[in-house]
Amino acid sequence: MSSKFFTLAPGDLLRDAVYRRLWSSILISSLGGQITMLALPLTAAVLLQASPTQMGWLQAMEILPFVLFSLPAGVLLDRVRKLPVYVAGESLLAVAVASVPLAAWLGALGMGWLYVVGFVLGCVYTVAGSAAQIVLTQVVPRERLVEAHAKNALASSGAEVAGPGLAGALIKLVGAPLALAADALLLLASAAILRGIRVNETLAERRGQDFWTELKAGLHFVRERRLLVSLATACGSWQLFHNAALVVQILFATRELRLSPQTVGLSYVALGAGTVLASVFGHRISRRIGPGPCLVLGYAACGLGWLQLALAPAGRLGVISFGLMLFAFGVGAVLIFINFLSLRQAVTPAPMLGRMTSTMRWLILLPAGPGALIGGWLGEHVGLRSALGFSGVGACLLAFLAWRHEAIRGVRELPKPVEVVTA
Repeated sequence: MSSKFFTLAPGDLLRDAVYRRLWSSILISSLGGQITMLALPLTAAVLLQASPTQMGWLQAMEILPFVLFSLPAGVLLDRVRKLPVYVAGESLLAVAVASVPLAAWLGALGMGWLYVVGFVLGCVYTVAGSAAQIVLTQVVPRERLVEAHAKNALASSGAEVAGPGLAGALIKLVGAPLALAADALLLLASAAILRGIRVNETLAERRGQDFWTELKAGLHFVRERRLLVSLATACGSWQLFHNAALVVQILFATRELRLSPQTVGLSYVALGAGTVLASVFGHRISRRIGPGPCLVLGYAACGLGWLQLALAPAGRLGVISFGLMLFAFGVGAVLIFINFLSLRQAVTPAPMLGRMTSTMRWLILLPAGPGALIGGWLGEHVGLRSALGFSGVGACLLAFLAWRHEAIRGVRELPKPVEVVTA
């Protein structure tokens, strides 16, 4: 194959050495994350024979830090340099996941240990995850944030395509706990790459400002900006519908469509294909129609995917429908988040980025739990199709309302930040 196929276009972000290091770290870390996503619950379910209630607590322990610490983390991040927090987070993740095979080897592994690991993972995602989003704004010019997020999504998408196969092979070869050791090595490699990045960051001077005053300033900043309020409302609503569908889609595939576990696994290739496609072309679509309309397009893609699956018959058409849902979700989710992240970062001045990021992450996560409960209740008491139908109709209605909302539809280019006096 000609080497010209791999030649980067002039001005491509990957030609920048600093961004290239950041992108490489994201790719490696995402690949490790795919291993953990499969190996950690398998360790609980197969090795420790966890009950459904225990599996629910394990998931809850990862979510709990977002609810508890998102807002305080924003204040912390605006007071410190973000890159060292990001590096420390990758390193702490490596230690946490490596503790699982170590505990298994020592004969000390139990669900209590996994609860602690899950809580630590959630804490890192809450603090270092926000720091990672801010580091991107220090590496990439604000006018190129959509492009950068699309390339980051491409790195994550590549991991989604290759990661499950690698995780499955490792788990079959050495078992789920030891597979986590491979993730730990990948995370340490990611941290080492990040240490080589150099960014210029000037911390805003704070005189006599206490913690609670700064936290309230972050909430006030989001509340006073119509675009941020609109984005939080729309993306929070999408999270509700997404989680309602997520809790029933595997049950629907295996029980209603009667797909085998192998067929379900192969169907997830469609998810990777959708995320790769949207990652490659998402920036172009956003540049052509605008970030706001592109965001609406993402809501609609997800909604139509869930809706057609709710109507799918069993048999071959059901297999196609399940794959189509995953593909539509992959496309829609990438279009949503590359524009959502870019818009909220573009409108925020640097001294407020930490508090804005944590506040927005907190706001859009709050509806996720109720969404999962609604989907589970509908699936158990009304039917699995009803939960998918609820999500599909809800997301399509969200797309319609967002299109009617000028604060979202009218955003045809990234806004400029309005400098504020932080309190």
